[in-house]
Amino acid sequence: MTVQTEKPNAADPALAWKRYEPDDRRPWNLALAGHLYRRAGFGGDWSQLQAALADGPQRTIDKLLQPPDDLATFNRDCDAYAASTGGDVAALRPWWLRRMIGTPQPLLEKMTLFWHGYFAAAGSTVKDARLMRDHVKLLRHHALGDFGAMLQSVSRDPAVLVSLEAGASRKALPNENFARSLMDVFALGPDQATAADVREAARAFTGRFVFGGQFREIPREHDSGTKRVLGRVGNFSGDDVVRIVLDHVATPRSVVRRLYRLLICETDEPDVALIDPLAETFAKNYDVLKLVETLLRSNLFFSATAYRRRIKSPVEFAVGIVRAMEGMVPTVRLAEDLAGLGQNLYHPPTVHGWAGGRHWINRATLPRRHNLALALLQGAPPYGDKLDPQAVAQKHGHETPEAAARFLLDLLLQGDVEPAVRDSLLKTAGGLRRVAYAVVTLPEFHLA
Repeated sequence: MTVQTEKPNAADPALAWKRYEPDDRRPWNLALAGHLYRRAGFGGDWSQLQAALADGPQRTIDKLLQPPDDLATFNRDCDAYAASTGGDVAALRPWWLRRMIGTPQPLLEKMTLFWHGYFAAAGSTVKDARLMRDHVKLLRHHALGDFGAMLQSVSRDPAVLVSLEAGASRKALPNENFARSLMDVFALGPDQATAADVREAARAFTGRFVFGGQFREIPREHDSGTKRVLGRVGNFSGDDVVRIVLDHVATPRSVVRRLYRLLICETDEPDVALIDPLAETFAKNYDVLKLVETLLRSNLFFSATAYRRRIKSPVEFAVGIVRAMEGMVPTVRLAEDLAGLGQNLYHPPTVHGWAGGRHWINRATLPRRHNLALALLQGAPPYGDKLDPQAVAQKHGHETPEAAARFLLDLLLQGDVEPAVRDSLLKTAGGLRRVAYAVVTLPEFHLA
């Protein structure tokens, strides 16, 4: 099964961002349904893929965008579990993995993970589970909402400020760390602001402190003098500076490019002409949901430009296996294994988050990814028999070994392998667990 959609001309943004409508030349099929669930979540289970085939792309996207009826109950149960983890940041990791595996709204969790890397508050610096738990909860609240409101909230988030070593900024000694990250990482992007802009913006953020894990503003420590920031002059506060960077033309372009990399393609840099229409619309109200919707519904998303053009992160790789197998595994162990693969949740390695892309796979991590896949699927310690390919195949009506093996190819790769590879996989000895392992260690499965 191959993707027949054409690559829209990058010089024609109107065609690229127009809604994809299946036709005889560009049919809706299982491969594209799997592509949608990989990008808008962590991969689909068989029932989701079959529903998507029946519903078509646009109705399936409707379901992914809208909160399900049982989301409030799910959130309440997850929050209660997270609150019981105490003061250890490491104890939060298995809770979040359980949430990713079980969530009825995978797009929301995928976007929360994206913003976690985007703002990159590091538990190794914060060293407070409550602050990190509240930080990720803040990201989840805004993940598909107003980027401007999220940026204002982040500017007051104790976890972000402590992580950036910006928990104290006095009038006599402005702390430049948050202002620099705001401009270079969170909003404008690199090389858009001068050192003078950062210094002046830091003056606007004076009077902001984190005491005992609580954000506080002390008016007497705020510099009330005139500042010049990005060509604007005034007696600016920190909130004013956030609004100024949101008004700058570079900010919507920077955010759109980051989301393009997540949802469309991380291997090729998009043309300015392709980005600008989305950035202009995004700048009007910074509606993340609307931007994500435009990307997911587009011709470009369902084209060869986007298909398998991202390398899965360790979390995407592992959670995708577990969700496809419709099970749950010991997530304390899984969190440790994922940290060993380079994605230690709550601990982004730098202020830029995880580098991603080709950095996920090298001579050390690829064998470890395969070892993790084997551990998950082998039916023995350390993960036990929580994932059972045979049971999943039988549940969906595939009883014979050959039918079950074909089912696993469709479930995990949507049948999108070369005929010779397919024939070889169907002859894999050792039962369905070995077939499943062989499939998830193919290069194609490492690509989103």
